[in-house]
Amino acid sequence: MVRLIPYGLALLGINSRLGLATARQFFFNPPPGYGASTSSSSASSEGNDQFLLNGYQHPMSNSYKNMPYQEPYVWSAPNEEDVPELDALSTEHFTRVGHPLFPHHSVRIKKSKGWCDPNANSYTGYIDIGAKHLFFYFFESRNPSSDLVLWTNGGPGCSSSLGLFMELGPCAILSKEDMEAPKYNPYSWNNNASVIFIDQPIGVGFSYADYGEHVGRTEDAAKDVAAFVAIFMERFVNKRKGAENVKFHLAGESYGGRYIPVFAGEIVDLNTQLRAHGLTPVPLNCTAAAATCGAEFFQPFWTSGLNPYDISKVCEGPIEETLCYPVTKYIASYLNKPETREALGVSSKVDVFTGCSDAVHADFATHADEMRMTTPYVEGLLERGVKVLIYVGTYDWICNHVGNYRWTSALQWTGHKDFNAKELREWKVDGKVAGMTRSAQGLTFATVFGAGHMVPYDKPKEALTMLSRWLSGQDL
Repeated sequence: MVRLIPYGLALLGINSRLGLATARQFFFNPPPGYGASTSSSSASSEGNDQFLLNGYQHPMSNSYKNMPYQEPYVWSAPNEEDVPELDALSTEHFTRVGHPLFPHHSVRIKKSKGWCDPNANSYTGYIDIGAKHLFFYFFESRNPSSDLVLWTNGGPGCSSSLGLFMELGPCAILSKEDMEAPKYNPYSWNNNASVIFIDQPIGVGFSYADYGEHVGRTEDAAKDVAAFVAIFMERFVNKRKGAENVKFHLAGESYGGRYIPVFAGEIVDLNTQLRAHGLTPVPLNCTAAAATCGAEFFQPFWTSGLNPYDISKVCEGPIEETLCYPVTKYIASYLNKPETREALGVSSKVDVFTGCSDAVHADFATHADEMRMTTPYVEGLLERGVKVLIYVGTYDWICNHVGNYRWTSALQWTGHKDFNAKELREWKVDGKVAGMTRSAQGLTFATVFGAGHMVPYDKPKEALTMLSRWLSGQDL
């Protein structure tokens, strides 16, 4: 008997959870060499310096403070009219911009020179909040588009670089050979939308703190993300031609199911302040989400040796080192190259890049963040007219489609009855059935056949088609 527990959402994302457990945190400790190194009930740091995605120590060095490259200097725009257009930003130094409503927040950003995507401008930078600094990548759309997507991975504590290089970014690292030069991804989500990948909260990926500051609650992380979105939109989007047509979307996976509804709620509340000060609100008009559920009785699964993110495959390598996907090692190795860090403008205060942070994960567990229900945020967003898409791969075990179906059916909002009256129907790509879907009054649920936890990795064409239809307001 399996008891399905509703978890959380990730707006425009995949396989996320509504509040209780995470894709790399398990209710029961898996057998040695199989499970994650931490859990909500206990955390051990023993041996963590051997892990790639749980405190992995790269063989090059344990510190980048003396690496042979010079950090970009920072130029602060003295006045609003001095802020350059995005495509006019320097490739040599950061430009710092702020916002009158956020005196303790600022954004420093630089343009990348011929990196990752030859067909689109790309940028990297930091959101500075006092002594806390969140890293981000930004890729403009390859084709004319008024859609802007912000993507975050889950964990809690995992870098969005995994989503960028493994799933939906404009360049991919899927083999050892790709570490030399990431290859072009024809199914990137920036084909028809501009995309931001953010390393959050503090301590994830290339994000860092000056004096050990940390964040252990999604509600606290939401305030920093919302401020970043407001600053970015005001300084680099709202003054551009056609800005009135821009639509902003949130996306994520796994623990993103906890993050994204809370982030969206914070942005919607922030819009009230922006309007009150005569500023343009963030156009959160069409937000998509993917939610999941977890299961009881994990222990029998760990003994199977299968991949919990894709039950059609065995787990490749110890899960605590590879997340069952060896390509995660290649991504970390590429991001730990001095030349990569220099090109991205990574701070020397960041030591070795790791895909996921045990410290952040343990901090969220200490604050019982995963026990906080996210369903009310989703219901509130639907009532406020924010559109929500929940999609999930049918081969995903840790965040399975049965649980997604059940919790979406149980959502209490004014469209509850209409949504549940809809029958599941097939949706197709190039005439072939890609999955099942149903939709009513702003809520859409969809499965993707043959995909696991990371839908854009397993089914890139279907994932991009789904995204494109969603952004354009079409039915799947």
